[in-house]
This record gives sequence, C-alpha cells and structure tokens, in this order.
Amino acid sequence: MAKKSIKDLQLNGKKVLIRVDFNVPMKNGVITDNNRIIQALPTINYALEQGAKVILFSHLGRVKEEKDLAKNNIAPVAEALAQLVNAPVKFVDATRGAALEEAINNMSAGEIVMFQNTRYEDLEGKKESKNDPELGAYWASLGDVFVNDAFGTAHRDAASNTGIAAHFPNDSAAGFLLEKEIKFIGGAVDNPQRPFVAILGGAKVSDKISVIENLLTKADKVMICGAMAYTFFKAQGLEVGKSKCEPDFVDYAKGLLEKANGKIVLPVDVNTVVVSDEDCANDFFGAIAAADTKVVSVNEIAPEAQGLDCGPQTIEVFKNELAGAKTVVWNGPAGVFEVEKFAVGTKAICETLANLEGATTIIGGGDSAAAAISMGYEAKFSHISTGGGASLEYLEGKTLPGVACLSEK
Repeated sequence: MAKKSIKDLQLNGKKVLIRVDFNVPMKNGVITDNNRIIQALPTINYALEQGAKVILFSHLGRVKEEKDLAKNNIAPVAEALAQLVNAPVKFVDATRGAALEEAINNMSAGEIVMFQNTRYEDLEGKKESKNDPELGAYWASLGDVFVNDAFGTAHRDAASNTGIAAHFPNDSAAGFLLEKEIKFIGGAVDNPQRPFVAILGGAKVSDKISVIENLLTKADKVMICGAMAYTFFKAQGLEVGKSKCEPDFVDYAKGLLEKANGKIVLPVDVNTVVVSDEDCANDFFGAIAAADTKVVSVNEIAPEAQGLDCGPQTIEVFKNELAGAKTVVWNGPAGVFEVEKFAVGTKAICETLANLEGATTIIGGGDSAAAAISMGYEAKFSHISTGGGASLEYLEGKTLPGVACLSEK
C-alpha cells in the first residue's frame, strides 16, 4: 500500500514535527555544501503555507564522546536555513527540556523552531541511534503530526524517525523529498522503463554484493567499473598488479560472472601508474598525480602497476551499452575522480548520461553524486539521491524502516 504524503495531513494550526536531513558537510563551523538544506525547502515551505507551526530536527555527524559536541553543533545550519526561508527561525540549543517545550508552546502559525543535533542524545547510551523508546515518545509529545523527509537516514531505525512515527499511527507522512526518492529509486528498481542499465563503481565488491545480486535480476545490463572491477578481473584469471582487489571475494565475483548470462559489462582497458608503496602510504593523491600514466588492455596490467581509471576503449564500450537505455541507475565513480587525470571515466559517464535522450537517469548518492555535482552536471540528471547508504539499501531491495513506519493512505 502507498504511504501518506504531507498533502494527506491536516496542517493548519498544527505543531508539525519534520525530520529533515541537515547532515551537511562543515569545515570549522562553516557549511561547505548546503544542498541538503535546499532539498528540504519544498516540504518546509508547504507546511508554512498551510499555516503550520514547524518543528525541525536532524542529526549532524557522529557523536561518540564529549569532544564531538562542538564540531557537530547544528546551530550554523539553523542560521543558514533562516537565510533561505521567509519565516522566523528560532534555534533551541537543547534536544529536550523546559527551554525547548516553552519555545514550541509559544509558537505562532508560520514560524519555525529548530532544535539541537538529535545525535547529542547518543552521548549517553546512543538513545537516538538505537531508537530509545522513551526518547521517541518524548519527541512525539512535542507535536501533533509527524513528517519524515530525511531519506538519508531512512535505512536507519532511530528515535527521530521510527521512534516518533510509532506514536502517530494515522498522522505520519512522507515529505516531498522522501516521496521523490521513493518514486525515482523505487520506480527504477521495481518498474523500470527498458532497457534498464545499472552502473556500479566505487572501491569494494563487498559493499555492493546485495546490490549486484538484486540488480542482476532487474536490470538488462550491469556495468561494473571503479576499483571493484579488479576483483572481477582477478576472477577471470587476469593479473591486476597492485590495483585494489578483494581476494576474499574473487570466488564470489567468479560465481556472479557465471550466473550473469552476459549481463555484466566490465572495462576492457584501464589507465595505470607505477608508484612505490612508500609514496602511496605517505601521500596517495600526490603520488598518483605526479606519476606517469599508461593505458593498457585489462590483459596487460603489469605486476608493479595499479589501475586507477577506465581507458578510452572502455568508455566507448560503456557508451554503446548506454545508447538507447530508458532507465539508468548509477552508484559509484569509475576511477579516482578526485585527481583530474583519473576523472576521465567518471566524467565520460556523466557526459553520456547527461546527453541520453528520453531516459530517466538516477544517481544513487555518495561519491558519484559528488562527482556529478562538482563537474557541473547536476541539472542534467532526472534525480540525484540525497542518501548514499539509504539508496544502496533501496537498490538491494531492502525495506527502509524510515519509510515503512509511515501511515498507510
């Protein structure tokens, strides 16, 4: 059954609890990328327009010990939000207690109260992350209805999503961002327009076992690139040199290749360097940036070399496989894109998908999203997910607790 949307709730005059994902990157107390705040605005603005009293809360970073509190203070996010909404934003430096309750009780319609980082509650007993029932009940007591708009934590069973929703069996709903994520990623996996092509990159096969397994049953082709490709090369009996490889998963990769019936598409050439172990250990990015590169066939990787990107022939193979695709899901870069000369494969995937006509193109968060945004292709994709871990679990076919807990229509 379908889950309730924020549009299904009566919001006028109500205290609306909205779990947002404001887990933004910060450096020295300054936000370096406000994309997650921007993505939450449609839900926040809709609630304000409906005459709601909006109560916002989010986690920020991880809080394990006292010293983590200062660097994960969410106050700068509240200040940034205040510049983006046409409503007063009152920040309360607490996660519970009299000051928070008073601020909420004194609210008028069309105002926002935002409280401190929910993971401050993790300092003693991980009450937020381990879904302490008392904490969920307390936060639920602060509002009249609950909206979850934090896809980035929808794969977690926490006090600030499932813990609160348990107290609103008929009045918990998805915000617009969560709905959008479910529509695009869920739609791609469960009811794709075909041909459906998945592109999986990144470092480890072990991180994406369930994703590969699930997508092999759903997609028409699964293109594998990035460092995880070298485990598959090893499974084919090829020399991989000093490239990243997971020996414990070579047999598993071999099994996947055997049962894939030709669905798996691997690189045919790679861009390699020869760098000493010592230089890599001291400054990996600096060492590979300074090294001479050599493009070789995957059959010709030297024992002392490591592959760091796709080669030009692979890019052509991938372009041909993507031609005519109607649904494409991409998760994980094709190489060490942080270094310009090893960003060629990732950039080529971006360009190809950006120019794919009549196709739904989805990036499943994480490094591939960061790469597409940094390369200026953000507007060219149908959807860029805000949740790396959550989108991966969705692609695995798992049920997300932060979605399952919401009221049915």
